[in-house]
Amino acid sequence: MTLIERYIFKIGASAFLAALGVLTAVIWLTQAMKDFDLMTTTGQSLIVFFHITSLIIPSLIMVIAPIALFIATLFSLNKLNGDSELVVTAAAGLSPYQLFRPYAALIVSVALFSSFMSLWAMPWSFRVMRDAMTEVQSDFLTRVVRPGAFNMLEPGLIFHYRDRGPGGSLLGIFMLDRRDEGQNNVYLAETGIAAKVGEQNYLVLETGTIQRQDKGATTPAMIVFDSYALDLSHFGSRADGAPLRPRERSTPVLLAYDTAEDYVKFNEGRFRAELHERFIAPLYALAMGMIAFAALGAPRTTRQNRGAAMAAAVGFALLLRVGGFGASALMARGAAAIPLAYALPLFGCALAALYAFRFAFENPFRRARTGLAAA
Repeated sequence: MTLIERYIFKIGASAFLAALGVLTAVIWLTQAMKDFDLMTTTGQSLIVFFHITSLIIPSLIMVIAPIALFIATLFSLNKLNGDSELVVTAAAGLSPYQLFRPYAALIVSVALFSSFMSLWAMPWSFRVMRDAMTEVQSDFLTRVVRPGAFNMLEPGLIFHYRDRGPGGSLLGIFMLDRRDEGQNNVYLAETGIAAKVGEQNYLVLETGTIQRQDKGATTPAMIVFDSYALDLSHFGSRADGAPLRPRERSTPVLLAYDTAEDYVKFNEGRFRAELHERFIAPLYALAMGMIAFAALGAPRTTRQNRGAAMAAAVGFALLLRVGGFGASALMARGAAAIPLAYALPLFGCALAALYAFRFAFENPFRRARTGLAAA
């Protein structure tokens, strides 16, 4: 890049980082407050709270990065126009393509950054969050639940233990599970202790029985065991247990998802939409950056009104993004909407590029020079 191009790139990049940081912090704060009960009800530390809530940041950045780029491009171009720097550089012979070069570098960089977030960081963060929430449930069960009390872990799931034993073991365990309609399960055990096997957390029950009674049955079925491992992931929401949800699966796994799997079979639309959304998300960075450049990329004097151009850009960008959300919903319903979902950001980018360089075959800065003469 030339000196002026590096100067423009620095202004745009600084504005992007500032916009991305502010928007991410504000939205993260509103989302984090919803999980504040991690400390108030489960007795977790501030470190655990920030660890879990920070894992939503990659998913936020995936959506916010194109918006931050749009804001940064508008801001930097408006600043350069307001200070008459674009008019001066245009009069000195700076072509539209040379002006676009630093913004092209910024747009491509943000698109690559969004690709990294959507294809790798976001699914990784959701998987880590799932494991962390399981750890919280395990810690809540073995450390926070009060002995001698009947604790409702969630609607239909009641847990009780008499006292604590050596090594953190639980004595006199009783658990009633009525979460499945049509079946009641009662777990009784003399002792139990939390254990981790691989990536899974279990409550290992020793010497007890399981009583299962189906709806309409007169007598329960009883299972006697010496040792029984209970998966603690089922102590939280059923959505947090196996199998993995689409957003928790890596991109290579989604590329080869097996429709023979029951969960995938009944949620194939969600898997299809999630997979393509990861590839489509970076395209919106290209579209948003191009729309903003098209709106204010032409040099103007300070006497010219830029408000109408900015309002048109905001309206077009908003319409395009809302259309993208609609296309994503249609993809979940059927594969026929996949071309539409890809076409929307590409169409927006192409249309903005045509508008931005509409005077490329004429004298592109004739109006700027005319404005200077009039001023």
